[in-house]
Amino acid sequence: MAWVALGVCRASALSAQEVPNVVVAAAAHPAPVALSRGSASTSATTTGDAPLRLLTVPPKAPAPWWAPVASGIAPGAGQFALRQQRSVAYAVAEAFLLVQYVAAQRDGNRERAAYRDLALSVARKTFGGTALGTWEYYERLEQYLESGAYDRIPGGALEPETDPTTYNGARWQLARETFWRDPNVAPAANSAEYQRALAFYQRSAVTDAFRWSWRDAQLQQDVYIQTIRSANRSYQRAVNLLGVVAVNHLASLIDAYVSVRVRRYGGVRVGNYALDGVHVGYTPPTSGLARAPVGWQTGLRFTTP
Repeated sequence: MAWVALGVCRASALSAQEVPNVVVAAAAHPAPVALSRGSASTSATTTGDAPLRLLTVPPKAPAPWWAPVASGIAPGAGQFALRQQRSVAYAVAEAFLLVQYVAAQRDGNRERAAYRDLALSVARKTFGGTALGTWEYYERLEQYLESGAYDRIPGGALEPETDPTTYNGARWQLARETFWRDPNVAPAANSAEYQRALAFYQRSAVTDAFRWSWRDAQLQQDVYIQTIRSANRSYQRAVNLLGVVAVNHLASLIDAYVSVRVRRYGGVRVGNYALDGVHVGYTPPTSGLARAPVGWQTGLRFTTP
């Protein structure tokens, strides 16, 4: 609630019809007039002994119904339509977040290309594999020194890798432990339990087209591990930034909705409190306020009846 004191001056008679948006009030003793919204400019004249005060009331601020929709699509657009200065804050935040997202995505793509090239030129070079693998495939190169052979004795029945330190050997060991009664005693090759274990191995083992080995190249493997982890961090940062972008859209939408609601219907009630508006402010690092958080803060302002 803003209080505006009206001055009194001597002037020629002036009718209220000559001034647009004017409220005329006469009183023996001037008193403050309470204004509930906006600002007001005043002028005054007298007629006889009673002062005649003219209060210019500004037109009601526009509140287009589509402002929240515009803010949901482009943060700050609804606030701009409502002529609110904080539209700049939403727009700047959106631009900053999108720039950071593009940078994080670019970093992830560059690092992904780097670790793929390293795997191709070092770990897979001996076996001549050139096809690109899945994301899980490159994670396996990080975890195991070698993939191991897919078929130990080519030309006959499939003979899985038995060295458990290799990736394929570890998959065959898991298959035996899962489907065999005794993982160290092989059942008949035509038995159901053997065939189920073999099918599991065929689905999860690495074929010779994707075979790898970091043996005698541990330094390159360390570089590979650091590169793939850096790519993971970049992609995760991009995902997090997209989440913050979504929050910015939602905050701008809610802000615009509350503002439209307040202007059109006089506020929103929550229990015994009435929502009077949304407050957005910035606290600089040199504000000197004790324990005041630095940066942008947004809050809802409530009043009691």
